[in-house]
Formats: sequence, C-alpha cells, structure tokens
Amino acid sequence: MNPAWALLRLASPQLPIGGYSYSQGLEMAVENGRVNDAASARRWISDQLLLNLARFEAPLLLAHCRAAAEQDWPRLTQLYEEHRASRETRELYQESRQMGYSLQQLLNGLPELDAAARHLLEQQAEPHLALGWALAARAWHISPDDALAAWLWSWLENQLAVLMKTLPLGQQAAQRLTSELLPLLQQAQQDASRIDLNHIGSAAFGLSLACMAHERQYSRLFRS
Repeated sequence: MNPAWALLRLASPQLPIGGYSYSQGLEMAVENGRVNDAASARRWISDQLLLNLARFEAPLLLAHCRAAAEQDWPRLTQLYEEHRASRETRELYQESRQMGYSLQQLLNGLPELDAAARHLLEQQAEPHLALGWALAARAWHISPDDALAAWLWSWLENQLAVLMKTLPLGQQAAQRLTSELLPLLQQAQQDASRIDLNHIGSAAFGLSLACMAHERQYSRLFRS
C-alpha cells in the first residue's frame, strides 16, 4: 500500500477530531488588530512556528511519536503527563483534551491499533492530542518524523483557515502565504528534530494572553 495514503489521512482536515474549531488565539489577535493583513498574519504564524512550536510543542510531540513507535509505554505515559501539565490556559487545555478524546474514540473503532497501544489508551482518563497523534501514527505505520510533519502541516492549514474566515483574505492570498511559510515550516521541523528534549521550552506570553482574552471575546467563530 502506498504509505502516502496514511500520511494524508493523518494530516487531513477531515480527520474527525475538530481541529477546525480552534484558532489558538489567532481570532483574538484579529479582533484586537494585532493581525490585520497578510503581512501581520505571516509575522504571527512565523513567530508561532519558530519561537513556540519548534522549541516546545513540536519536539515534545516528536518524542511521543518515537516512544510509541518503540513501544516504550512508560516513557510515553511520562511524556503524556508532561504535555497535559504544560497547557497554560483553560482553552488550550480543553482543546488538547477534546481533540485527544476524539482521537481516542476514532482509534477505538478502528482495527489497526494493536492490543498494547489500545490498552495504554484505555488507561488514560483524559488522553490529550499528542498521545492520540502518536498512537494514530503507530497504528498507521507512519514514521515519527513524518507524523511530526503531518501535525505541523495540519496546524498551518488550520491557521490559514482561521485567517480566511476572520480577515478579508481569499484563497489565492492564502496560497501565496502558504508558499512564504513553507520554508519556515521545514525549519520548524528540523529545529524540533535536533533539539535536546532536556532543553525544550518556550515562553509564549502573547499567545497565552490572546487565548485568555479569547475566552471572554464577545462574539467569536472559534473555541480558542
């Protein structure tokens, strides 16, 4: 079977985990004028990629995928607990929990997940996104590096979808922005793959403040 099918399946916005429901603070950044055109959107997403995701979220997710691929269940459980504890705001926590729960429901209904991985998943009361993603990659025989690439792509695609719904940004402008951001997406993946897991971390205060403000935004399209 062509391995591209599994990779496309994992990265697809049609994966029923509700990723399209979240903006990760971007809707609030549009509301307060911090993001108001393609240039400011590029700056927001670039900073997110290189200063936040590449330094913490992405290497932590990659570590999940590697532990799942190697059947290191104690290590995977430890990483899951670290990821769950790292959610800085209520909405980021709820987003990760809800998407992880949706992945759990999906995987439980599929035959590809092996017994050991299924047992681990059933033991977690609140499986979060990184854990579910790692186990989905294992079930569909996707390498950890490719699973990270799929996650980064789905994150970028969701951010662009938010922009098209909240800004006067059409599909052609979004594609131009994609072309500008793809090298940074590649850089984020490379940086995440090289960093020592003992040295990961970020201090995305602007993102946290945007997410907290978004919880009280009067009118909104997205959940976070």
